[in-house]
Amino acid sequence: MATVTFDKASRLYPGSERPAVDALDLHIGDGEFLVLVGPSGCGKSTSLRMLAGLEEVTSGQIRIGDRDVTNLPPKDRDIAMVFQNYALYPHMTVADNMGFALKIAGTNKEEIKRRVGEAAKLLDLEQFIERKPKALSGGQRQRVAMGRAIVREPQVFLMDEPLSNLDAKLRVSTRTQIASLQRRLGITTVYVTHDQVEAMTMGDRVCVLKDGLLQQVDTPLGLYDRPQNVFVAGFIGSPAMNIGTFKIVDGNAEIGATNVPVPRQAVDAMAAEGSNEVTLGFRPEALEVASEGDAFSFPITVNLVEELGSDAFIYGDLARPQGDVAERLASEQIIARVEPHLAPHKGDQVWLRIRPEQEHLFSVKSGERLAG
Repeated sequence: MATVTFDKASRLYPGSERPAVDALDLHIGDGEFLVLVGPSGCGKSTSLRMLAGLEEVTSGQIRIGDRDVTNLPPKDRDIAMVFQNYALYPHMTVADNMGFALKIAGTNKEEIKRRVGEAAKLLDLEQFIERKPKALSGGQRQRVAMGRAIVREPQVFLMDEPLSNLDAKLRVSTRTQIASLQRRLGITTVYVTHDQVEAMTMGDRVCVLKDGLLQQVDTPLGLYDRPQNVFVAGFIGSPAMNIGTFKIVDGNAEIGATNVPVPRQAVDAMAAEGSNEVTLGFRPEALEVASEGDAFSFPITVNLVEELGSDAFIYGDLARPQGDVAERLASEQIIARVEPHLAPHKGDQVWLRIRPEQEHLFSVKSGERLAG
């Protein structure tokens, strides 16, 4: 097993002014399952391909264990990669597909048979060992691709959106299998996905990227509870966090026609920046239904009720306040989680209140998290 280190690693494509990956500093522990997540074009797949040796590292270094692999070809890096499209040979059986890399490497037949048999048992593929890929389901093909990586007994697994070709139900069950399998094998794994739910449920830690820049790396709960900037706050969580920019008046944020207290540290930080506004975030479950006129509560008009059985979410607009800020705040949509059996109806007006100490405050200018 081995650690993986990106030391200010960058990738600048010819003809491009901005790096696809910009000075990535990241350390992945021995046996850790780390997920790279972010929107399309954020640099997550490029980072993985740099580690695999499929993309040139323009500057910086990449190390696997104590070895500098920055300029080594893929075959010398002791890694195994699972691709999005599985890349199985259609004319070969499951056993031949899984053992092909070992055959090319000159491994003896008995050793290949042993490793393939062990991987097939681990992945519950023993009954399909003589079948060809066309006779398998998408989930079974994905397990064959995993098996092909496992038999190589590499130091590092690399996975590039391996579940993207599966239907929604199969994705849920397969991601559980992959996470469980990785923990049993204890092999350092770097996993790329654009699906933040997938990232949160699988990774020991999650690395959030945007425009080639590392935004935050933390445990799933750490990202959820203490996002370091507005981008991470809005990206992590489903449904998304409510985020809006509000004026600060006398130490309070004006939300609609209501004033919500802002911690003194945050007020002082905004004043030091020369701003009288704050970006305020609060998750749907951080809101509770209040009575009209309750302290610090604000009304919304319900546009949509999403009933999910165990939960219900209401989507609504802030009630239009009086004054110059009316147009700007009227467009702010609020999402709140409510009791499914007490959910309001479309068109109802509901008063909401942010639970104490469950708000997130960010600088309007930098987008960075504020103390408070």
